[in-house]
Amino acid sequence: MSFLDTDIKYLKGVGDKRAKLLDTELEIRTFGDLLYTFPYRYVDTSRFFKISEFSGEMPSVQVLGRFVGFTTEGEGLKQRLKASFYDGSRFMEVVWFSKVSFFKTAYQPGVPYVLFGKPTQFRDVWQMAHPEVNAYDAAKPPQGFRGVYSIPDKLRKRGYSTRLVSDLAKNLFSNSRINEVGETLPPEIVGRYSLMPLLEALSNLHFPQTPERLQKARERMKFEELFYLQLHILRYSRERGRRIRGHVLTHIGKYFNTYYSNFIPFDLTGAQKRVLKEIRNDMRTGRQMNRLLQGDVGSGKTMVAFMTMLMAADNGFQSAIMAPTEILASQHYETIRDWGDKIGLRVELLTGSTRTKARKEIHEGLLSGDIHIIVGTHALIEDNVQFKNLGLTVIDEQHRFGVAQRAKMWKKSPVAPHVLVMTATPIPRTLAMTVYGDLDVSVIDELPPGRKPVQTYLKFDNSRMEVNQLINRELKAGRQVYIVYPLVKENPKLELKSVEEGIERVRGMFPDVKVCMVHGQMKPAEKDYQMEQFVSGAARILVATTVIEVGVNVPNASVMLIENAERFGLSQLHQLRGRVGRGADHSYCILMTKHNIAGDTRKRLGIMTETSDGFLISEADMKMRGPGDMEGTQQSGIAFNLKIANLASDGQILNVARQGAEAVLNAHPELLETPASGVEQYPGDELPLSPASVNIVRNELRIRFLKSYDWSQIS
Repeated sequence: MSFLDTDIKYLKGVGDKRAKLLDTELEIRTFGDLLYTFPYRYVDTSRFFKISEFSGEMPSVQVLGRFVGFTTEGEGLKQRLKASFYDGSRFMEVVWFSKVSFFKTAYQPGVPYVLFGKPTQFRDVWQMAHPEVNAYDAAKPPQGFRGVYSIPDKLRKRGYSTRLVSDLAKNLFSNSRINEVGETLPPEIVGRYSLMPLLEALSNLHFPQTPERLQKARERMKFEELFYLQLHILRYSRERGRRIRGHVLTHIGKYFNTYYSNFIPFDLTGAQKRVLKEIRNDMRTGRQMNRLLQGDVGSGKTMVAFMTMLMAADNGFQSAIMAPTEILASQHYETIRDWGDKIGLRVELLTGSTRTKARKEIHEGLLSGDIHIIVGTHALIEDNVQFKNLGLTVIDEQHRFGVAQRAKMWKKSPVAPHVLVMTATPIPRTLAMTVYGDLDVSVIDELPPGRKPVQTYLKFDNSRMEVNQLINRELKAGRQVYIVYPLVKENPKLELKSVEEGIERVRGMFPDVKVCMVHGQMKPAEKDYQMEQFVSGAARILVATTVIEVGVNVPNASVMLIENAERFGLSQLHQLRGRVGRGADHSYCILMTKHNIAGDTRKRLGIMTETSDGFLISEADMKMRGPGDMEGTQQSGIAFNLKIANLASDGQILNVARQGAEAVLNAHPELLETPASGVEQYPGDELPLSPASVNIVRNELRIRFLKSYDWSQIS
């Protein structure tokens, strides 16, 4: 058995009982698991702090002193042990809330001890709760940096501290077989990027010798993690491009040219023209296009999609555009039908609400080829929806569709249709390179001329009268207003406003206008009716939850008021803001919050008032919230599969790792062969990025990658 695969129970200081505890609480089952369980932060243990130096919010520190006396308080489960600790300058209180009898006899008054813990102040008295306690050895001066490992509460209550993992890691590195841990990157890669050798990096992550060596160790491990991840993604993308053929669309004919020359309602921006050129180049190669189209709200993604459908029609192929909601599908249908009518294209709408007779006619039209473009929801993926010659599939807001749902669309044509994925949610570049790393990416980074930016303000509850005056002014001018709340119903445990209480307050404040309401708990028919009231202009104020953040197009709406704005992520706020500013009038987004919000929250909301650039906002959002919370990434699982790298802050390392992975694939085409594990038997289009599949494929690629090198040629 290899050293890394050895059962953790055989490590000095473990045994059967502790091995079971490490397994259930820390998922450490083998020597390798322990080796790759890294500290989550580091503290300076190069000195002893004096209690008189304590101030404010301090990290964990070391204190040298003596226990003066112990007292027990409470009974049963509420019993706790208190000790007075003196460091020669001042006293502090040490508290244990469990294992009282053990700690009461474990330490002797008057004997010098080193305490390691986080000091807190309670009623002007400094305390440490459950500190790590070690006998002082004058022959062993304080060390430098020290790793702090994550310890679950269950272990803490049983008396274990971060020292448990640290001591076991020491035993692991003192094991005579530790040198069996082999390099996982070839010397060529290590040398090209000046990376620290693996075993040295692992040692410095657990026991850093200097801050500089710790930084080099972290860079090495981040690079390796991102390198094999990108190797997996790029390998899949190239193999997929080779395996999945696509329709050859070379002809630009009457539909495209007639519409472009005579009917296009506005001049295309430079960004739109660039993206259309990228799409056209894709669709005439003979391989399936698999492209992600990013663009802020109002940047003209729908027009690009329509012009792409015209390319398909000119080559005798049908197109389908799938949207996540009936509201969004209906709006796409109305827009595309209006454009298509001008040049003789038949456009139809298929949703769950389509009546039986119309549904039958649509099925026949798709099968005969009479329908050129079909717009729809999940209804498009039903088995009885068949096409004569589907050549292009457009997925709008694709993160709202499941993997299996999307895959069904690819199976509706003998040759895989070209795929254009659209999103108005700006995706940070590092996230796009990972979660959507197998897609080619196009960005519309230019708004149509004449589009007025939405004026965004951060307002507090004490400015309510001023905000109401703005709303009243816009209503009198004939405009419409959105008011968004974080909750549907009032929750006594949360000091947040809700739709159900909000609509009554709004009706009372604006009695002369009709107010409608939409939220996710409503029945679809009622929700559609309420939305139609607002879209048609019959209702002037829409009170809603975030169900309206995507796909609602009301050019007459000029105000977006977001209550408890501090409860929303920046990208979500940006999406909500995109519901206004669609007409020719000035528009406003009001971020409403209580006055006593934290400084970080105020800074975060301030970003919204400073920029309307969705990509800058999404980058800031990911840095503050982490990639795991970004909308749409949870499906991939990738945000939770990185042990040490961080997509929010390691963009530079990711770029270098991707360059290295591309160079390796160019030099080693044998890596494109499907791994033996079979985890790549996925449906249709989806890159397998679940934690399990990433680990399996990454390990197989690592093994095959290392075997492909002629190590004898390396001096």
